[in-house]
Amino acid sequence: MNKTKWSLIALLISVLLILAACKDNKEEQTVEEKEETIEVSSEGTKGTTENSEALFDLAVANEADAIEGGTLKVAMVKDEPFQGVFSWELYEDGYDADLMEWMTNALFDVDENFMITDEGIASLEVDQENNKAVVKIREGIKWSDGEPLTIEDVILPYHIIGHKDYTGVRYDTEFQNIIGAEEYHAGKAETISGLKKIDDYTLEISFKQLSPAVNYSGNGLWAYATPAHQIADIPIDELVESDAVRKNPVTLGAFKIDKIVPGESVSFVRNENYWKGAAKLDGVVVEVVPSSSISVAIGSGEYDLVQYFNATKMQEIQDLDNITILGRPELYYSYVGFKVGKLDTKQGKVITDLKGSKMGSQELRQAMGYALDIEQVSEVFYNNLRERANSLIPPVFEAFYDSELDGYTYDPEKAKSLLEEAGYVDVDGDGLREDPNGKPLEIKLAAMASDSTQEEIIAFYLQNWADVGLNVTLSTGRLIEFNAFYDMVEADDPEIDVFMGAWGTGTNPSPAGLYGEADQFNFSRYTSDILESTVKAIDSPDAFDTQYRAEQFKIFQQHIEEVATTIPMQFRYEIFPVNKRVKNFSVDYANEFKDHLHEIELSAEKPVSSK
Repeated sequence: MNKTKWSLIALLISVLLILAACKDNKEEQTVEEKEETIEVSSEGTKGTTENSEALFDLAVANEADAIEGGTLKVAMVKDEPFQGVFSWELYEDGYDADLMEWMTNALFDVDENFMITDEGIASLEVDQENNKAVVKIREGIKWSDGEPLTIEDVILPYHIIGHKDYTGVRYDTEFQNIIGAEEYHAGKAETISGLKKIDDYTLEISFKQLSPAVNYSGNGLWAYATPAHQIADIPIDELVESDAVRKNPVTLGAFKIDKIVPGESVSFVRNENYWKGAAKLDGVVVEVVPSSSISVAIGSGEYDLVQYFNATKMQEIQDLDNITILGRPELYYSYVGFKVGKLDTKQGKVITDLKGSKMGSQELRQAMGYALDIEQVSEVFYNNLRERANSLIPPVFEAFYDSELDGYTYDPEKAKSLLEEAGYVDVDGDGLREDPNGKPLEIKLAAMASDSTQEEIIAFYLQNWADVGLNVTLSTGRLIEFNAFYDMVEADDPEIDVFMGAWGTGTNPSPAGLYGEADQFNFSRYTSDILESTVKAIDSPDAFDTQYRAEQFKIFQQHIEEVATTIPMQFRYEIFPVNKRVKNFSVDYANEFKDHLHEIELSAEKPVSSK
């Protein structure tokens, strides 16, 4: 163990003792490390992870003969129940999304560059000149209950999301790009005028404008079907609690739901009507497994596949002989966000108040970024499977990622200098800085709970800020359970000045949906003329010029770095421990496993245990 690691651990021990004394013996909640809530539809230009420097394999190499059927056992590492919203229009966290992937209602297949192809259930034809797109579904496709897929199933999701009683979060800037969406949402029209049924298999969509994002399910194009025969008559405001969403959703994917133990597990069985052919497996069982016991469960052969394995536990499994560890750079970034305004729900837009916000000082935000020693955390706790992020665009999107950005690397002296210049000085000599008016300054941080390692990491970050004289304390006095965390952040809870979250970008890094003025997910509540114009320019008709679009991405990244309302923290490597009885499983973005679930096989009756 090197000197750096020993010094960090020594510091953490002292900080944890201080925190323990201040908690009044309140028991900490534990939640999984997984931080993102929504997979945002996005674009990229190079998705394959095949390269000579890959840290892990991208696919299992099991040449043994396959058994007939069998059930794949999947562990979802999570320290609290999943929500169980099985609707692409209504779900709000990545866990429900990953459960739905086994029975996905996706219309489009994509290539290694994340671009829509004509190999899926539906094809896409773009008329750039007239701002139109034509979605055509294959004939003969059936839902899991045997009912035929029709174009009404493609149209219905738009009328769910755009409805005035819609309870979800996807009525955003992108969706409003569809002609007639705003009028329908306002109750001025009974339908969305930009949706035109051509025949039972063809839909024409008219947009206010188009950009390259439409080829990656952007610009408002919706990529999923919804079974109209099952849910069309359910009131929109009752849909999220309906049996059709919670208990017995009809699906198009390789598997369909057989049994749900709410919050704990989902059992899937083969969908005999799957359009690519019946799955080779009999079924899949996904169970929630606590982070504290997942490594033992893997070694003992309880599971075939693990989702959301935390890199902090890598040393616990790296020598197991019953698994293959797959991995890839994730379409992900974590960040620290600063509340600088509110969401006006009546106007449906962000109201930024830099002068009236506690976190309104740009120098204060920048200083807090420079004060964080993320580099040590990545090395010590994440085995260098995470790295300091310099941008809100993951590096896998090579055409748009700005590798020249400096980012907020660890520099406590620069942090102190910025605070001094901005008037944040220690007036009373207690080691903590007052605000520019000489009043006590307490900054409340919201961070998600996880395993004991998460507590240590957050304690270390609090100490980083204390080292530059900032009194940063935990909102509610403790780390916050996953679902409650995002409820508080979305509601602009006054207990939150700063928060640590993350986004899984999906396949399109466009900031639309996350950083626009009308976006509910713009959690920092920051907007400006330059930010708004740049977000729109990235997905504008001019952006069909790749160089122009890359320039706009660069402006976006540089602007956010300067204003520091959202500071990137880490990029990460995504880890998939896979039992050695599994065949035909890959995590390569060029051969995304969710499109090939029906091909997975097993070579033994039970998962292999470690010797």
